[in-house]
Amino acid sequence: MTMRRLRNSLIVSLLVPAALASAGISDAAEVNLYSSRHYDTDEQLYSRFTEETGITVNRIEGDADELIERIRLEGEQSPADVFITVDAGRLWRAEEAGLFAPVESKILNERIPARLRNPEGLWFGFTTRARVIVYDRERVDPALIGTYEDLARPELEGLVCIRSSTNIYNLSLLASLIEYHGMDGASEWATGVVNNFARQPEGNDTNQIEAVAAGQCGVAVANSYYAARILNSDDPARQEIASKIGIIFPNQDDRGAHVNISGAGLVHSAPNRDEAIAFLEYLASDAAQAWLANGNNEYPAVESVKVDNPALDAMGEFKADPVNVSVLGKNQPMAQIIFDEAGWR
Repeated sequence: MTMRRLRNSLIVSLLVPAALASAGISDAAEVNLYSSRHYDTDEQLYSRFTEETGITVNRIEGDADELIERIRLEGEQSPADVFITVDAGRLWRAEEAGLFAPVESKILNERIPARLRNPEGLWFGFTTRARVIVYDRERVDPALIGTYEDLARPELEGLVCIRSSTNIYNLSLLASLIEYHGMDGASEWATGVVNNFARQPEGNDTNQIEAVAAGQCGVAVANSYYAARILNSDDPARQEIASKIGIIFPNQDDRGAHVNISGAGLVHSAPNRDEAIAFLEYLASDAAQAWLANGNNEYPAVESVKVDNPALDAMGEFKADPVNVSVLGKNQPMAQIIFDEAGWR
């Protein structure tokens, strides 16, 4: 049974029900989603998909690596149809475990930029986030931190706060530096950043931003949505944090800021293949793109979709690194080696 591809991508969310009927998908159709995204707004999005298509979404949530191992152990009998997670590095881990089957979809290929999807159609990015530099407005001259490379400058000794080397976001950032500077250049950078630590790596991205506002460090690195959460907050404590920090999208004069994704792919043994592809195509619709992005203060992958988010508007537009995000996974093993050798724990 083959799903008839919808021609008009701009109104895909309206035409999906008719396409399902023509494909012979029954009223009892379902899609089994294994997800490591833990956002309440996602559930509302899936309910909308069910309302529009009649396809029930059965969701299992868990840690990304645990879900990857679960699908692998379930083998050909796995009920999983779609695996969705955050960070191209985790999608690469699933790819390496043999979890995905390629999807040839005109809708997905037209809507999702090539740099945000696997070149072989194994997975697709549906939202993006930038890795930004956060700094103390009073202590740090922003001219010192225009690039990720600047984080290794001697002038920043004792000022840098950042997460551990095993954190997937940092692995992906270093993977991108490997792509541009090679192993030697990336190793020199990692060693320089370690020399500039204000403290040993600890906590999540929010903790790094809080440490800057508290004067524990002068510079930190965080995903853009963590900063947006603080900027959008009505909590006086968070508003106080927002008043003390500045935010920079690095490398605007050269390659652009490092960008990562939330993404998903079709599980190779999917028992509900047509429904799963319909679900992936739905995630690329205008309505779903706006909902996914706003739900976590991210940016839509579909470039024509705009979101109403005061914090993102305040942070401004930025130039994104054009490298295909698949390299963030490919270079991940080398990134971990470099971190270990640099003493980045």
